[in-house]
Amino acid sequence: MLAERRGDLLILTATLLASAGWLFSKEAITALPPAGFVGWRFLLAAVILLPFCHRALKATSPANLLKSAAIGLVMTLNLIFWIQAVMHSEGIGEGAFIMSLAMLIVPPLAWLIFRERPARQFWIALPIAISGLFLLTSGNGLSLSLGQLLFLLASMSLALYFCLNSRFARRVDPMALTCVQLAVTGVMHLFYSAAFEQWPEQVPGHIWGWFAASVLLATSLRFFCQSAGQKFSNVANAALIMMLEPVWTVLISVFWYHEPMPLQKVLGCLLILLALLSFRSRALYEWYRNRKAYKA
Repeated sequence: MLAERRGDLLILTATLLASAGWLFSKEAITALPPAGFVGWRFLLAAVILLPFCHRALKATSPANLLKSAAIGLVMTLNLIFWIQAVMHSEGIGEGAFIMSLAMLIVPPLAWLIFRERPARQFWIALPIAISGLFLLTSGNGLSLSLGQLLFLLASMSLALYFCLNSRFARRVDPMALTCVQLAVTGVMHLFYSAAFEQWPEQVPGHIWGWFAASVLLATSLRFFCQSAGQKFSNVANAALIMMLEPVWTVLISVFWYHEPMPLQKVLGCLLILLALLSFRSRALYEWYRNRKAYKA
């Protein structure tokens, strides 16, 4: 039980760091080119993680390394949409909840790609999530703002990444897989930045502070805590704790950017959170039943 609690605490730390990463990124790209920022952030994070997984990388077959890199290209697409969405949005709270819908986009994608029919919980959660998304984004009428559209595209590409990665992740050490995919994402963004972006001649010192926090805390330490926590934390526990990331992000956005959260948006966020909980209800019930049986 002590190991499980330690795992839960590591997962909670990872969600807090991920939420803070939204703030670090938004502040950093006020002076840094978005793709260049993401490129250096992820490449440096991969270098920092390398000493912790170099043995696992050596033990991984070239074929699996190549497949890891290929899935990293999907992560690259996801980060392109995400950083552009962050740049075009005034706040980051509603974006975090839109991104959390990726969990509910995975089942239909798996159905389409791998012919895996979604569980009954998905069909219960779907109308709740759609209602929540409508309330969250209907401030502009029936049309989505550019930031909201980009966040939705980022959510879809993240779901595709989850769908492919979950099929492959068991074959490779989690830390090694993360390191390869971070490196691929970083290199691809730097290629894009070299071709289409221009770096400013001078960057204010405090911007480098946000950049360092993004690399060290929101990327390297976050993925380390997540990988370590998943070794000890119960699957249902981890899923439940990771659902809190958009909640922390909303609180950060309201505090830092004074993002308006009228009742309609609050209800939309609550409905999305309810949809995620109902989708995970079976896993949570199984965890509770097993825990009760263990105590007995």
